[in-house]
Amino acid sequence: MKPTAPVPLEIHFHHLAHSEALETHIRHQADKLGKFHPSLHNCHVTIEQLHRHHTQGNHFHVRMGVKVPGHELIADRQPDQNNAYIDVYVAIRDAFDAMRRQLEDLVRHQQGHVKQHEERPHGHITEIAPDKTFGRIESVDGRWLYFHRNSLVGEDLDKLQIGTPVYYVEDIGDEGPQASSVHPIGKHHILV
Repeated sequence: MKPTAPVPLEIHFHHLAHSEALETHIRHQADKLGKFHPSLHNCHVTIEQLHRHHTQGNHFHVRMGVKVPGHELIADRQPDQNNAYIDVYVAIRDAFDAMRRQLEDLVRHQQGHVKQHEERPHGHITEIAPDKTFGRIESVDGRWLYFHRNSLVGEDLDKLQIGTPVYYVEDIGDEGPQASSVHPIGKHHILV
C-alpha cells in the first residue's frame, strides 16, 4: 500500500486549553483515515470540555467532520450516562473509529461491493442494560454481540425493547465481536 498524503486538518479546542499532545494524537489519527478513502478533502475536529465536576472529572464532547467528493460525513461523540468520555482520548478514539466505519461503508458502496441481494447481518435485541448504555443482540446464527447506545442509527436505546429486530455491522472490539451501525427494523420492514 502506498503512503498517503497528510489529511488537511483543522482542530478546535473549546473551553479547553490548547494541547500539543492532543493535537499530535489527532493528527496521527487523521492521517490514518487517509488509508480508508482515496480523496479526503479535509478533516475538522472539535474537542469541547463540557463540565467541570470535582468528583467525576471533566466530560468531553468530540465532533468531527470529513469531506470527500460528493459527501460530508459527521461523527459526534458526547458523554453518556456512564461517563465514558471523562477521558478525552477515549472520546477521540471512538469518534475516529466511527468515522473510519463510515468511510469504509462509503468506499464499499462506491465500489459496488454492497449489493442489494446480499443478506445483511441481522438479529434481535436480547438485553438492554438497566442504565440504557448498552445492550446485546442475538444473531440469526445464535451468536451474541455487544452494542453501545452510540452504535444505534436512527433510534434511541430508550425507545427500544427486548425482541426488537435489527440489522447491524459486525466488528471486532477489545472483548470480541460487537455490533456497530445498529439499525432497528420497523414493523413494515422485511428481513432479507
